[in-house]
Amino acid sequence: MKASDGSWATAQRRPSAEASESPASASDGGPGAPCDLVTVPARQGLEAVDILRRGSGEVPSVGPVVLDGNCDNLGFLVPPGTAAGWDMPGSACTETAGRGLRVPAEPPVTGGAWLLPPNADIGEVTDPEVLREALGEAARLIEAADGHR
Repeated sequence: MKASDGSWATAQRRPSAEASESPASASDGGPGAPCDLVTVPARQGLEAVDILRRGSGEVPSVGPVVLDGNCDNLGFLVPPGTAAGWDMPGSACTETAGRGLRVPAEPPVTGGAWLLPPNADIGEVTDPEVLREALGEAARLIEAADGHR
């Protein structure tokens, strides 16, 4: 949902109708796999993406990430059901009534663009616990940087 200034209203974020559809390929865990959407302010989200991409291990720590049309917010695709228990201050997780958003070919945000598109170079979705840790670390880094100005 857009606020009067054209930015996302993070706590009110809802996926587009196309993103809520259930394509036939959804059951195989590949493109079209079910997911929820965690939205955060762009600055914190970009820091979190950097933290997740630097993560250890061979398995990617971050899944597809979408940037809104005004570059104000980022959305991380996470497993379905995440919204029911998401309580991270400064972020919101789209509730999808148990159906789960489907990983679409196009960004699930009108006017948005993929920062990290769904493909073989990144994970299918971002693990919510790993995302929570990265968002917390990003918030601390931002607070430290802003404190030194």
